[in-house]
Amino acid sequence: MSRHWRTLMGTLGRFVSTPLATLVTISVMGIALSLPAGLYLLLSNLGQASSSLETQAQISLFLKPESGKNGQNQIEQKLKRHAEIKTFRFVGRDQALKELSASNGLGDLAAGLPNNPLPDAFIITARDNDADQLDKLRLEISQWPGVEAAELDSAWARRLNAMLDLGQQLTFMLAILLAFGLVAGMGNIIRLQILTRLDEIEVSKLIGATDRFIRLPFLYHGALQGLLGGLAGWGIITLGAQLLNLSVTRLSNLYGSNFQLEGLALADAAALLGFSAILGWVGAYIAVSHFLRHFQRSHH
Repeated sequence: MSRHWRTLMGTLGRFVSTPLATLVTISVMGIALSLPAGLYLLLSNLGQASSSLETQAQISLFLKPESGKNGQNQIEQKLKRHAEIKTFRFVGRDQALKELSASNGLGDLAAGLPNNPLPDAFIITARDNDADQLDKLRLEISQWPGVEAAELDSAWARRLNAMLDLGQQLTFMLAILLAFGLVAGMGNIIRLQILTRLDEIEVSKLIGATDRFIRLPFLYHGALQGLLGGLAGWGIITLGAQLLNLSVTRLSNLYGSNFQLEGLALADAAALLGFSAILGWVGAYIAVSHFLRHFQRSHH
């Protein structure tokens, strides 16, 4: 344990002795890690907003003008008996016109109409918000006698979910590409560290040091630098979310919402830090192993 502690303290000492190089490396890693992590955070927030809206998915059932009171009552009884319908309410054509007149910017338009063109309608909330089930229910009730059309109000939300799925796949691909880039970059940093300590390594080998002994300080260097890069990325994401929240809050208020961007959850932040530390460790391991193989060949 004392050996690992001395190695850790020695690695931290090297960071302190080269502050500018360490800061530049950590900043570059932080920026690279913040790209996929920030995109993941944005998609996660959009997904939460979409889910909260999708729970209110409704089907608007428009009646034919000739249906009359009798047709309305028949449809109402069917809606009451339907197992997949949670709630519904009737919106008469006169009430619909009043709501249209009360809408911002539409009062003058509604007042200028020679007669009421709006149909009677039922606003339906289904028990299951699954997209396929909603489509199936919409198609079924649209074929009832006296029904002009049935419109699913959450169609845009399903399109948004499809776009979010695509965004998640792109985020995963970006994370993989940046991971390879960070491993390669860490490998180059460790190679420079090896060159600065080449004499020390040769002396250690001459007195019988094992590959594990030689590799250990560089593994600590890579893992710690990766961890610090993850912390930098976490800080960049947190700061970016706070700055964007100023604009997001103003925009959401215009739509009568209190939506705000949430930062990385502790579990996600821990995953980011662990991932970045592992990347640093892997890059260091590959670089040192490559060096030791060439070193053994050249000294045989």
